Amino acid sequence: MSQTQSATAPGTFAALGLAEPLLRAVAAEGYTTPTPIQLQAIPALLAGRDMVGVAQTGTGKTAAFSLPVLHHLIRQGIPKGRRHIRALILSPTRELAAQI
Repeated sequence: MSQTQSATAPGTFAALGLAEPLLRAVAAEGYTTPTPIQLQAIPALLAGRDMVGVAQTGTGKTAAFSLPVLHHLIRQGIPKGRRHIRALILSPTRELAAQI
C-alpha cells in the first residue's frame, strides 16, 4: 500500500484503491462518499472475486461494478495490435442497458 493510500480516510473512494483517473472523475461528478453497496462490492471486485449484489434502485450498483471494471482496464493499458473485447457487461433489458 502506498503512503497516499494509507493516509486516506476510510469510507472514501480513495481508500478503496481505485486508479487515480477514476478518483478524479468521481470527484468531478461530485461524489465524495461511496454507498454501502459500493463499499462492499468495489474491494471484492478489485480482488478478482465474484459477487452478487442486491440493493435498492438509486444506490449506486452500476458504479459498484463498473468502477472496478474501468480500474482493471486502466491498469492493463491499451493493448497493442489487434483489438479484442476487454469487458462484457450483460443487461436483462434494453432500458437498463441504456442506463448503464
